[in-house]
Formats: sequence, structure tokens, C-alpha cells
Amino acid sequence: MDARMQIANVTGPFREPREQVFSFDYSIQRASWPTAQAIRVKVAIPEELDVVRGKVLGDVVGTPGQQLMISKFLSRQISDEKIRIAEADGMLSERRDTVVAPFTGPMAYLFPRLDTWATEQQETLRAEITKLVGL
Repeated sequence: MDARMQIANVTGPFREPREQVFSFDYSIQRASWPTAQAIRVKVAIPEELDVVRGKVLGDVVGTPGQQLMISKFLSRQISDEKIRIAEADGMLSERRDTVVAPFTGPMAYLFPRLDTWATEQQETLRAEITKLVGL
């Protein structure tokens, strides 16, 4: 039976109250499941988004609108990678509503994989940001 995860829909980013995170809601489906499963992926602004932004862009500045577009783009890319990491780690194998928390605290052991991804994708991400916002 095909156990591969299919992403049916993604919405966000949403700003979480009382937390410095952006979150994205994913709807994932597997062939063996009768209906899709909801997954919320949280991206910590200071510990994940700012770190990846620094790695990809360095000290690039721009208008507030450009910075907003960069944050939205990068947080979505980080969120997509976090769901791939969570899937590879077996966190999404069972059918239940799930939250993929920031890769800090008890989940910090997963951050090096996100950091490696950011390093490997640096040129690609930089090119897409340049095309998107003109930096």
C-alpha cells in the first residue's frame, strides 16, 4: 500500500498569540487514510526565521514591505522543510491532529537538519527572493 504523504492544502502564515511564531496549517493525505489530517507547523521567528534569513541573505536591508515579503516567503519555505523533516523522523506516521513545534527546546535536535537545508539551498532561496522582491 502506498504510504507516501501528499500535501492537499496549505494556509498561512498566521501569527500565533502569546508566541513569537508564524504557523501554517497543512492538510495531508495518505492513500490508506479515509480523510485528510490537519497538521500545524510553527516557525519560531527569532530562533528559526531570523537564523535562516541571516544565513541566506546576511545583513540585507529593504523597505518594510520587502522585509514582510521576505519573511512570508522564508517562513513558508522553512515550514515546508520542517514538515519534510517531521515526516522523515516518523512524527506524522499516525493519523491524529499534530503540531510540529519550533525546533527549539525539546525539539532542538532537529534544528541541525533545518540549518543544513538552509546552507544547501542558500543560492536557490537567494535567487527566488531576488526575483520576488527585487533585492
